[in-house]
Amino acid sequence: MPTPRLLLLAAALGFSATAVAEPTRYPLTLANCGMPLTFTQAPGQVVTIGQAGTEMLYALGLGERLAGTSLWFNDVDPRYQAENDKVERLADNAPSFEAVLGKRPGLVLVQLEWMVGKQGVVGTREQFHELHIPTYLMPSDCEGKDNLVGADGTRLEAFRIDTLYQSVEQLAQIFDVQERGQALVAQLRQRLAAAVAHAQHNRQRDLSAVFWYSSADLDIDPYVAGRKGIPDFMLNSLGMRNIVESDEEWPTVGWERIAKANPDILVIARMDRRRFPADDYRKKLEFLKRDPVTRNMDAVRHDRIVVIDAEAMQAGLRLFTGLEELAAAADRITGAR
Repeated sequence: MPTPRLLLLAAALGFSATAVAEPTRYPLTLANCGMPLTFTQAPGQVVTIGQAGTEMLYALGLGERLAGTSLWFNDVDPRYQAENDKVERLADNAPSFEAVLGKRPGLVLVQLEWMVGKQGVVGTREQFHELHIPTYLMPSDCEGKDNLVGADGTRLEAFRIDTLYQSVEQLAQIFDVQERGQALVAQLRQRLAAAVAHAQHNRQRDLSAVFWYSSADLDIDPYVAGRKGIPDFMLNSLGMRNIVESDEEWPTVGWERIAKANPDILVIARMDRRRFPADDYRKKLEFLKRDPVTRNMDAVRHDRIVVIDAEAMQAGLRLFTGLEELAAAADRITGAR
């Protein structure tokens, strides 16, 4: 029977009493990106390869399970700073296979397949599974996507926000905290609905945009967001259109082509990592204002540049903050009320 506390939680979130989740029954088997995963109990220790999965575990109240983290694009959400300070960071970017094994994890939670996959930088799923270490790959990066085509994979189908909710729900099931998963998904759905409703007027304005993630060097073509990916989902949700036509996740596109398309808004990623010079958003801004091609774009001349966290361009909890920030910025830029 649901406890009174859970009934109150369900009522507050609009659930019926029958919607309160049942406890996980182990052994639990679920399908994950083409592989079956079986858990005889909730994993004792977790290593995360990707900030999105790390912050999901914190949001689900599972921070004490984390034995090591890696692959950070931004600083941790300030709400989780204190508990994150207690967890060892194995690497800012890709950890070694040996570093992950050294933590003896009962689960490796992976944000991006190019880290742990058929050509994984860290290793393959088979390598981990042979050692009886299950790997959970976030469905957002495998469903409807070919990660063997293009530097960051190519979308065969448009990103579906349900794959993000699926990650939350499945992680909650693996760790037997389903009521927390339900509450979190309900909150995320409400935030998305509010952002979409707020931006309805954009559909009559034909606003266009481009997302600049980074560049291997500031003097070469930038990595920008392709069609069908997470940033494209953000734009479509807010009634805007992406000027980039490629289905690659982050294709390189020349500034001449971008300038010719002359997007209304430039969205640039703010990162705390430093792999490339353009990871620093201030260097992006300097480039845009001095380069002879970019400085004449309307978005640059009229300061229609929006800076949001790189992690908000990924399939994680920050995505919803990015949506809200982009919606507010579009209002400011267009003078909407």
